[in-house]
Amino acid sequence: MGKKILVIDDEPDMVTYLSTLLEDNGYEVVTASDGEEGLDKVKAEKPDLISLDLLMPNKTGIKMYRELRKDPDIGHIPVVMVTGFGKDDVPSMDFKKWIQERSIKGPEAYIEKPVQPEVLLSAVKKAIG
Repeated sequence: MGKKILVIDDEPDMVTYLSTLLEDNGYEVVTASDGEEGLDKVKAEKPDLISLDLLMPNKTGIKMYRELRKDPDIGHIPVVMVTGFGKDDVPSMDFKKWIQERSIKGPEAYIEKPVQPEVLLSAVKKAIG
């Protein structure tokens, strides 16, 4: 197996889609359904990259991302943020800008749903090879 990717999303269909796409392209995949489970899996699995949905129950992707970046043991892991909200849906909220304004290292990529396979794979390859 190739490098390990943690897919964190509360939509089972999206988890299946992303997992299948990544596995078909040689990556090992671990999954979590919310930010709390995601943080536990990051610490246990030490993935090479995290695919992180922004809007989830229990702990949002934004809260999880902020906690992740503050933890010296796991804060270096590259993150690809995936969301169903684009700038057209929430024009007053540019998530990438919002994160960077809070002086947190920004994610390696920001991908809007529906996820195009070539866009995701390109972002993953750029981040971890």
